[in-house]
Amino acid sequence: MRLTQNTILITGGTSGIGFEMAQQLLQLGNTVIITGRDGAKLAKAQKLLPKAHTISSDVSDVKAIQNLYDRVTKEFPEMNILINNAGIMKSINLHTDDGKIEDLTEEITTNLMGPMRMTKQFLPHLKKKSQAAIMNVSSGLAFVPLPMSPVYCATKAGLHSFTLSLRVQLKKTNIKVFELAPPATQTELLSDWDPQDMKGISVMKVEQMVTAAVKGMQNDQFEIRPGQANQLKMMSRLAPQFILNQLSKPVERMLANQKH
Repeated sequence: MRLTQNTILITGGTSGIGFEMAQQLLQLGNTVIITGRDGAKLAKAQKLLPKAHTISSDVSDVKAIQNLYDRVTKEFPEMNILINNAGIMKSINLHTDDGKIEDLTEEITTNLMGPMRMTKQFLPHLKKKSQAAIMNVSSGLAFVPLPMSPVYCATKAGLHSFTLSLRVQLKKTNIKVFELAPPATQTELLSDWDPQDMKGISVMKVEQMVTAAVKGMQNDQFEIRPGQANQLKMMSRLAPQFILNQLSKPVERMLANQKH
C-alpha cells in the first residue's frame, strides 16, 4: 500500500517500536498522531518529533477510547491508518503471592482488549476511506510462548488469532489488515530482563525492525515477521516441543532458585 500522505494513529507511540514507527512514517510524508498515558513521555516525544501530534489516552480505558475517537475524527478527519501498538510485558511467577489477583490480567486489558476495542471503535470511520489499514502489533511470542511471561504471550497469541479473523471479515472493504510480529527488539520492554535469560536470543535493533515493518506494509505483506520472529513461527510448526523447551530455561532457573 501507499505509505505517503496518510493520517496515521499510533497507540503507545511515546517510546520503543511505536516511537520509531512514528519517526519513520513522518519521514515518508505522513501526518502522525501518537497516544500514550504518561504525560512526561508524551511531552518528550513531542519535543523529539515536533511534526507529530500527541494525545493523552489509555487503551485499557473504554471511555478514553471513545474520547480519543471523538477527538481524532473531529481534528483529523482524514485519519485512515490505525496502528495498535500499545502493550505491556511482565515476568510473572505464578507460585508467588505478590500483588492483587486482578493485577494478573492487566496485560490482557492493554494488549488484547485494547486493540479489539480500538478496532471496533474506529472501524466505521475507516470503512469510509478509499484507502485504509489496521496494523496490530503482536509478537513472535504469539506463535510459541515464553513461559516467564505467560499472560503477555497469551495476549499476543489471542491478538494473532483476532487479526486473522478481522482480515477475513474485512476482505470486502478497502481496509487492509496487517499484523506485525516483532522478535526480541531493543526497547524499554526488555530493560528489566536478566541478561542470563536473554542468552541465545538475538535482539533486533528497533530501527531495523521498523524498517522491515514499513517495507512489509508497502509490499502488502499482511503478516510481517522480521528476524527471529519468522524462525519462531517455523519452529512452532516443525519442532514445537523443542522450541518451547528452549524458551522455558528462564523458568527452570527460577524454579531451581525458589524456596518450596
